[in-house]
Amino acid sequence: MSTFDEIYEKIKEYPTIILHRHISPDPDAIGSQAGLARSLQEKFPDKRILCAGENDEGDLAWINTMDKVTKKDYEGALVITTDTANTSRISNKLYREGSFLIKIDHHPDVDPYADMSYVDPDAPAASQIIVDFINAEKLPLPEEVAYPLYAGIVGDTGRFMYPETSAHTFDVVAQLARTGINITEIARNISDVTFAQAKLQAAVLDYMTVDPCGAAYAVLMQKDLKKLGITDDQASVTVSTPGRIKDIKAWNVFVEKPDGTFRVHYRSKGPVINKLAEKHDGGGHALASGANAKDMDEVKQIFAEVVEVTKKYNEEHE
Repeated sequence: MSTFDEIYEKIKEYPTIILHRHISPDPDAIGSQAGLARSLQEKFPDKRILCAGENDEGDLAWINTMDKVTKKDYEGALVITTDTANTSRISNKLYREGSFLIKIDHHPDVDPYADMSYVDPDAPAASQIIVDFINAEKLPLPEEVAYPLYAGIVGDTGRFMYPETSAHTFDVVAQLARTGINITEIARNISDVTFAQAKLQAAVLDYMTVDPCGAAYAVLMQKDLKKLGITDDQASVTVSTPGRIKDIKAWNVFVEKPDGTFRVHYRSKGPVINKLAEKHDGGGHALASGANAKDMDEVKQIFAEVVEVTKKYNEEHE
């Protein structure tokens, strides 16, 4: 793994830097990307620094929107990915056209795809790593840089509920808060849902199947989403809903995409599920991961695997 100093020296070499994040982004994906881009632009006003993606930020456009990039922009450019564990998850495949690739991430490094990387699976968010990088290299951290980074940390820690949250995390967010960002506005933007999304959250409980072991799943079909006027990206607000039920220990929310395949959300309160996600074109953290399923047969297979690890977890913790 490379050091912050080595990454910073590489950044100084390139007049054009293009930052990518993962598809179907969450606050940490967009926040880490935007925070690093804005800080570098403050430090190097003569460099051309762009944020690339497939314009799929949806309800998260309040954090940042993408720049228009073309293949020509990548000629002689440095590409940096943030919060993206594997190549299949990189938003906008033009990333391959750059001259050099750096990966900054906090997921297990199952796909070491970059020329240079900094990966810390113990960090609760890629945005926290970006703050550490900014501090280590004495880069600018004004309010406009702090805003997306704070949003990223709040989003990926589940409002500081998840186990990776540490004392250092609170030191970092305190530093960001001192810049003057509106932390109440950020919290509301992350938590607010439309009336249609609220209806869908309630519907998930009706659709949910619960195994006696404490594993559960719900399938949201395109017809359900269209009935409420919701896109498959907006349906991600339902992912945490099953976890509010006391007896549920691990769960899947399957969201059908327009092409008939499924986006798979894994969440857990104890059973380790990221290794399961890796078997289905995905990955992530021990208790929060994502994957893909090509059809209902794979949906059933995925849930059977979650049931199996939940039963094993129960046996080990009796």
